[in-house]
Amino acid sequence: MAEPMKMRASISGDVADVKVLMNHPMETGLRKDAKTGQLIPAHFINEVTATLNGKPVLAAQWGGGISKNPYLGFKVKGAKAGDKVTVSWKDNKGESNTAEAAVS
Repeated sequence: MAEPMKMRASISGDVADVKVLMNHPMETGLRKDAKTGQLIPAHFINEVTATLNGKPVLAAQWGGGISKNPYLGFKVKGAKAGDKVTVSWKDNKGESNTAEAAVS
């Protein structure tokens, strides 16, 4: 199972500022192991989604060029304090993770 994500959602007016730190190795499949010289298999997040109170607000397709433990920041217009923001990811090996935060 994937490590938990760190997530925060703060409000300013009617715009929520969402910040997410995802724990993931994000291997491209092009890097070699220093000891064995063998390629490290690709293992990266390829799909990220976000919802506000169950309604989709973000859908992204990523590739292997994203850094290890990626940080994602985005803004959502029309949010209110107490609304629930959910961010989920899936990777190329079928693993997934989800985090929720209340807008404050």
